[in-house]
Amino acid sequence: MRRAIHVAMISFALLSGAGTYAAKGVPAEKSLLPFERFELPNGLEVLVHEDHSTPIVAVELFYHVGSKDEAPGKTGYAHLFEHLMFKGSRNVADGQHFQSVIEAGGTCNASTNRDRTNYYETVPSSFLSRALFLEADRMGHLLDGLTQHSLDNQRDVVRNERRQNYENRPYGSSVRPLSEALFPAGHPYHWLTIGDHADLERASLADIRGFFRRYYRPGNATLAIAGDVDLPTAKKLVTEHFGGIPSDLDRPDRSSPARTERPAPLPVAALTANKNIELEDAVTLERVTLAWPSPAVMQPGDADLDLLSSVLGPSAGRLHRRLVHELQIAQSVAVEQQSGLLESSFEVTVSVKPGHTSAEIEMVVDDELENIRGNKMPITKDELARALTQLEASTVYGLMSLPARSGRLLQYDYVARDPGFLERDLARYRAATPDSIRDALRGLGAFRVRMVVHPRKRLEVQQ
Repeated sequence: MRRAIHVAMISFALLSGAGTYAAKGVPAEKSLLPFERFELPNGLEVLVHEDHSTPIVAVELFYHVGSKDEAPGKTGYAHLFEHLMFKGSRNVADGQHFQSVIEAGGTCNASTNRDRTNYYETVPSSFLSRALFLEADRMGHLLDGLTQHSLDNQRDVVRNERRQNYENRPYGSSVRPLSEALFPAGHPYHWLTIGDHADLERASLADIRGFFRRYYRPGNATLAIAGDVDLPTAKKLVTEHFGGIPSDLDRPDRSSPARTERPAPLPVAALTANKNIELEDAVTLERVTLAWPSPAVMQPGDADLDLLSSVLGPSAGRLHRRLVHELQIAQSVAVEQQSGLLESSFEVTVSVKPGHTSAEIEMVVDDELENIRGNKMPITKDELARALTQLEASTVYGLMSLPARSGRLLQYDYVARDPGFLERDLARYRAATPDSIRDALRGLGAFRVRMVVHPRKRLEVQQ
């Protein structure tokens, strides 16, 4: 009951626009997502969000490293560590991380994307010390348990994952060509997060150890603890488990840079001509994707393009309504502003109904975009209000879980340099107008990437 009341209060505050963010001089109790922050002498930043409504705590360790920090010829390392981090460290045997969390009645996992890697546990609050010990042991002592055998084993696991998710999954073969077309060679988003087979195969134990020493360190990480914990307890336990890990300057490998700051967004990758990609895959429906490079997360135009995707894509959106319901030439429509730390992409993806073609789809998409771009059919106040309501509702429901709150604090800390950015993030969207959304659409540029995935032709069986 207490938790339900707590969430209802957050929901009311968000939807009414009330409240302030937690910053210097602002009482934490007035924040939409209150937190306290402290830093250990070794450089580890810690965020604490208290919620005593249930005896549960979420622990999340956020490393400021993703596939953007790799180099051509050495891709897939950040994602490989997502696996290696569970294969044993100085005081935790292979497989014991999962087992220890499960025995405590908790859950744990990890994820990697272009911009960051996170490792997380949700446990009863009485087992907070155990979760912190597990994370600290692999931050400080992973290399003590990293062997050639564990590298070879997890390299094979990752390569098999790539086959499952990209090479053998319907439409999976389209992900890499689209990234390569949108972002030029050498761009940090040019390659897949999972890496290339050849790069993974040639990665040596020395390469992997060097990557760990450079990025998996206190000064390049932020720890969030959300739930049934108070600040003094958090400080005591974090200091106990992480305080002995050497700071960046004390490490034997002095090549590690100082704390990795949020990288500056790159100029939007300008396409100088349309790019056309035609693929075949083991699918039943033809699918067309139209994509443009777009502004990075939190940059001007990012929020407007998010809202444009809602105006166009969902069941009540313009493209979905026209393609699926009125003309009945499409099976599904998805429109997304794929926001990234350095740069983003605005993508329209449509599955074509049998008997119709991608060319028909493109004509309708172009027509609808031109209606907005040229002010022939401007976005209405009702369309904008519906898009805002959908965004605010998803934000509210997203705050119901403790792991989502810790993740939200960490993400804001990284992309906005302020964990308490929630209210100002919502303000970006509330400030949008039909004209600002139109201008963001115009800012996408004249050229785009067009990719069509065709059903693979069946081979004739020889008699």
